[in-house]
Amino acid sequence: MNNKILIVEDEKDIRDLIIYALEGKGYQTISTDDGEKAIKMLKENKPDLVILDWMLPSVSGLEICRSIRRDINTKNIPIIMLTAKITEEDKVLGLDSGADDYITKPFSTAELNSRVKAILRRIERNNNKKLKYADIEMDLVAHKIIRNGRKIKLGPKEFKLLKNFLEQPQRVFSRDQLLDKIWGENIYVEPRTVDVHIRRLRKAITANNEINIIRTVRDAGYSLEVDV
Repeated sequence: MNNKILIVEDEKDIRDLIIYALEGKGYQTISTDDGEKAIKMLKENKPDLVILDWMLPSVSGLEICRSIRRDINTKNIPIIMLTAKITEEDKVLGLDSGADDYITKPFSTAELNSRVKAILRRIERNNNKKLKYADIEMDLVAHKIIRNGRKIKLGPKEFKLLKNFLEQPQRVFSRDQLLDKIWGENIYVEPRTVDVHIRRLRKAITANNEINIIRTVRDAGYSLEVDV
């Protein structure tokens, strides 16, 4: 595994817990309790992932997050924001500042490891320029999709939907989340528009009577799963 993870957390007990949990899964860790030191360590070590506490001395987690995204050398490093702030407004602020994920305290080490694994897996897929789940493969460079040796043609929105599902299989996305990801935030589109494009996507990827792997989750949204 050997992914290097930078932990920025000023509470020693929590920092030690994170280190223990991650190193137990085979990750390398470096850590600090100070925001200014974190920025220096980022430049010197170039970690694969940053776990970043919101409330820090000298420089806040939000400021560090924004700094990472502004720097061309670090802008693509994934960030998990770790904080006791639990309101929706705080979560939105953290994500808008550049965080890829958000974990509220208190948290379990199992949840932390799961989130870390998911993000690193997604980054690895993106670096490989190919996404694959079950019998579907998407080539992001050639802009091609193959299922069981059959080429699949999709419209732009259906391509983006499938890409989103392939990046995070088995995760349930609500209609609103898909609207923001595919159509863009602050753009008004009827939520039922998602249903129309999901139907088109399903039709395209199951043309030869293949198993439908786009699951409808009642009152929740859609997910990509083999066992439906």
